[in-house]
Amino acid sequence: MTNPTEAEAGLARRNESIASFEQQITLLSRLQHALHSNPALVPLIVLVLSIVVFGALLGGKFFSSFALTLILQQVAIVGIVGAAQSLVILTAGIDLSVGAIMVLSSVVMGQFTFRLGMPPAVAIACGLVLGTFIGFVNGWLIARVKLPPFIVTLGVWQIALASNFLYSGNETIRAQEIETQAPLLQFFGQSFSVAGAVFTYGVIAFIAIVLVLAYVLRHTAWGRHVYAVGDDAEAAKLAGVNTRAVLISVYMLSGLICAFAGWVLIGRIGSVSPTSGQTANIESITAVVIGGISLFGGRGSIMGMLFGALIVGVFSLGLRLLGADAQWTYLLIGVLIIAAVAVDQWIRKVSA
Repeated sequence: MTNPTEAEAGLARRNESIASFEQQITLLSRLQHALHSNPALVPLIVLVLSIVVFGALLGGKFFSSFALTLILQQVAIVGIVGAAQSLVILTAGIDLSVGAIMVLSSVVMGQFTFRLGMPPAVAIACGLVLGTFIGFVNGWLIARVKLPPFIVTLGVWQIALASNFLYSGNETIRAQEIETQAPLLQFFGQSFSVAGAVFTYGVIAFIAIVLVLAYVLRHTAWGRHVYAVGDDAEAAKLAGVNTRAVLISVYMLSGLICAFAGWVLIGRIGSVSPTSGQTANIESITAVVIGGISLFGGRGSIMGMLFGALIVGVFSLGLRLLGADAQWTYLLIGVLIIAAVAVDQWIRKVSA
């Protein structure tokens, strides 16, 4: 027979176990809440750790102003297109046509200038209008006709890609021609120095777009409506949100940003090439997913996408400086994509 002292000791041990279990649950809940409230936290931590690791392995070669600004220059195009993709994914959609819109808009800017003889400023405006119009078509088919975003943007991607090659005749406008006759097209490729670091205007445009969109999404009614539509479109509609107008405006803004990326692309590569930027759609989705924006919509931030794009840039440059095969970059990025989706699913399950 157990004496009272042993029984009390056993009860105390059980109480300690329960208290320990409750503490673990509390810590887990706090972590989940932190990740849910700050979706950019995970990619920021990964970015800092990757910089520390590559910095330790490469030393001054990695931390040089040249290397750090090179990362920004490499991710500027993907980051701008990623900003457009972020808006769409926040509404629980997806846009496979972003890369094609970017390239087609750049081709229109170049061809209108050299084939039609338009002033470069007018040709650039035409390219921006075209990108916005394609975005409107995407949004109208999705919001009004109720077609799935994946199917609509897949079809528009093919149409824009074919139009790009048919109109350009697969002709590249060389950098020397642009530089002498229409330097405005290369504006975002121009650079300036700050304390030994070289920045292009394309990088400044990328950062400006991210900051403006981050503010708009968090501090305007339109931004809150974007999150509401992505979280639960039916509930948002019952709350008085014009979900159709929000979706159409999101796709139009996405198209405009992609067209702007086409202008930046000309500055980045110096020429107008119908074959450039063909992987921008996949790269933009990669930056968005690694950046912690949920593919299910309604959660995430543009700043997270910025960190996601920088992570890809850091891995690409770091592995290149280490002399590793380029395939290692794809392997590690693939692991990060799966891990990011797994973290998103885990947060959703704990929230439930």
